[in-house]
Amino acid sequence: MNKQPETIEQLRQSFAYGSRSNLNFKFIKGLSDDEFGAFLEELLAAIAATTDDGNADRVIDAAYRWQLESYVGHLGDPADFPHRHDDTPLASLGKPLSECTVALLTSSGHFVEGDDPRPFDVEDMTQAEAEARIGEFLSAAPSISAVPVDTPPSQLRVRHGGYPIASVAADHQVALPLEHMTALANDGVIGGLAPTAYSFVGATSQVRLRKKNAPEWAEQLRDDGVDAVLLVPV
Repeated sequence: MNKQPETIEQLRQSFAYGSRSNLNFKFIKGLSDDEFGAFLEELLAAIAATTDDGNADRVIDAAYRWQLESYVGHLGDPADFPHRHDDTPLASLGKPLSECTVALLTSSGHFVEGDDPRPFDVEDMTQAEAEARIGEFLSAAPSISAVPVDTPPSQLRVRHGGYPIASVAADHQVALPLEHMTALANDGVIGGLAPTAYSFVGATSQVRLRKKNAPEWAEQLRDDGVDAVLLVPV
């Protein structure tokens, strides 16, 4: 059976949760056809030059700059961004950081092997399925996972339909910096690290997260004697 030719627009759309889903390049969806052509021209020229001298920096730079170009156009004027608030509340620490117990909370989608949060009651959901069901995640209630801070890296798992997890899976410290936080505690920079870190999938219902879950989580952390929380957004 012969496949129908794709339009440039269909090709661009296919990288964002489409037939060619690749979250590293989902920004292509936000480019116009002309911009997409310019991006490909620059990227191919960079690849050709890299074959001569082995320097891939220009390839990375081209992808990064066009990603910024796409997302700036998508977000529009920062002054109109719906989650911007000039009166965001700030709370000062009641004591020096070196005396504070600090907890770690990430939106990276980490969990401990054997304690899978089972999104939508699916056993061992793959990353590909998480990406395919991103729409369901965005409207679902967040599920928080407890991660003991002494968990060996080999027992950490990560799943998230909203970002490419390959780098995080290769080095969990990128988004779940347990070792770095432990070092800060050992060096006396912070008073101590709370024994449990927490993680959830940040691609979730933001209204429910802000109005219900976040206050409940904050109250629980306070009851556990936590003085401050390091938030690691993904």
